[in-house]
Amino acid sequence: MVKINQMLNKFGVYVAVIVLVLLGTIIFKGKFFNPNNFLNIIDVLTMLGIATLGMAFVTYSGQFADLSIPSIMAFCGYITIQFIQLGIVAAVIIGILFGLLIGLINAFAIGKLRANPIIWTIAMSSCNMGLMRFIWGTRQIYPDIQAGGETPATIAFDNLYRMTFFDVISLPLIVFVILIIASHFVLKKTRYGKQLQMIGSNYDVAKLTAISPSRVIGGAFLISSFMAAVAGIFFTSFMRVGYVTVGAGYDFNAVTAVVLGGMTLAGGRGDIAGVIGGVILIGIMNNILTLMGMGTFSQNVVIGTVFIIVVFFHTRSLRKAGLDDE
Repeated sequence: MVKINQMLNKFGVYVAVIVLVLLGTIIFKGKFFNPNNFLNIIDVLTMLGIATLGMAFVTYSGQFADLSIPSIMAFCGYITIQFIQLGIVAAVIIGILFGLLIGLINAFAIGKLRANPIIWTIAMSSCNMGLMRFIWGTRQIYPDIQAGGETPATIAFDNLYRMTFFDVISLPLIVFVILIIASHFVLKKTRYGKQLQMIGSNYDVAKLTAISPSRVIGGAFLISSFMAAVAGIFFTSFMRVGYVTVGAGYDFNAVTAVVLGGMTLAGGRGDIAGVIGGVILIGIMNNILTLMGMGTFSQNVVIGTVFIIVVFFHTRSLRKAGLDDE
């Protein structure tokens, strides 16, 4: 029974993906099943997927979720544009380093001081939003205006998200695939991944071993912040403007994708393959809802309902299998 549940957790999401693709094809015919529409889906998948990979590390460590992800995305986008006059490479590096700085604060507070991860990351998000409002007010900032005109750096930043290889494979997609492979390797093939699993499965037992929970949990939040920074820079390049609501809703969508992919909120169970299935499912679901004419708020209601149903049945199946999240 346990093995059946594990198989359903890992591959059941892909069955749902296939069902949605078939439904989309039947209902919308050529409107859904065409290259342009699939490119639109990939646009959603890459940025959400990168942010979700970071969320997966936090969830796997038993810390539920990092709700500061949207604010990190927005802040790193702002910072990158702010320093665009230094060149595209320097600006991107500074943007990522700023994200890591926020991650370091989260790591210390949650990993070392044992702050509640939900309350802390909400507070951190609020602080980030306040700082952005204090520095930039309600302004949107544009690369060319910030650099005093169109420069090679501003052109490179605008094209960062749109860069393609062989006119098909985009740079964000390549980065996403690389991060998928790296994340899978870290979780399943390294000592750090085993430590994350042990802490996520049973924090008290892990403390009795040679593992340093504060270092391991802190590392998860650093990874989450790094992923959020990368996603935020790509998102800002996609929009060609920095503004405070970049990444809004990515925290909940990322958590939903993680849960849909079979990773339990209690931690210690799940894998990257399932998480990516959850990301694909969210992307296709949003696309179908858009084709149906549903707005963002209506889509949020549907995604939220799906999240509640999945958590309910997933928790129920775990309890029946003797793997209670409590």
